[in-house]
Amino acid sequence: MRIIRTVDYKDMSRKAANVISAQVILKPKSVLGLATGTTPIGTYKQLAAWCAKGDVDFSQVSTYNLDEYRGLSHEDVQSYHYFMRTNFFDHINIDLANTHVPDGSNPDADAACREYDRMVAEAGYPDLQLLGIGRNGHIGFNEPGPYFSKGTHMVNLTESTIKANSRLFDSEDQVPRQAYTMGVQTIMYARSILVVANGEEKADAVYRMCYGPVDPQCPASILQLHTNCTVIADEAALSKCPRA
Repeated sequence: MRIIRTVDYKDMSRKAANVISAQVILKPKSVLGLATGTTPIGTYKQLAAWCAKGDVDFSQVSTYNLDEYRGLSHEDVQSYHYFMRTNFFDHINIDLANTHVPDGSNPDADAACREYDRMVAEAGYPDLQLLGIGRNGHIGFNEPGPYFSKGTHMVNLTESTIKANSRLFDSEDQVPRQAYTMGVQTIMYARSILVVANGEEKADAVYRMCYGPVDPQCPASILQLHTNCTVIADEAALSKCPRA
């Protein structure tokens, strides 16, 4: 793993945006794996600003998001379809037909997951996969468990994840209890991985990801085995990690 320390969230966002923009500039038809949550919002804003200036062109890019809540329509303001449009896609020159998010509105979990696996495989898997990390070490919605997951699947969200995500809802009771997510194996198929993290509340998870044993109880720890993984995090998130 390559670990890049940043002074704060703004610095983290800019450096992460630099990595993604370089990927798109060098390969205009890049396949990007994208993440939701509050951590990557600054990165998306920076990329949108550079796109508006003509510094980066997303017109030939295709994207595949990690996950989606089960049971929400694409137009629901809490859905990740809606999140990606309002925080990124509506602000760049991407063809919306080339953007993909698991279909949380499909109640048939097996069918929804099989179809998403098919699409990601046909795209050749991401050239670059952007990840955040949960406080319990989850990536996507792959929660701690007895084994590392494979393909896209339905998950029951843990109480810690529900509580963490409740800040985006009017109340904790409104947070969906299930989601569809790319599996860990699918994530590892990406040719490069970029993890962003900020804040002291992520320090334990970041340490376990980078320096702990490779253990499905911390799903992000599998990234130690990837051949091209970069972690960009602020001082607070790296506060428990040794300095290089």
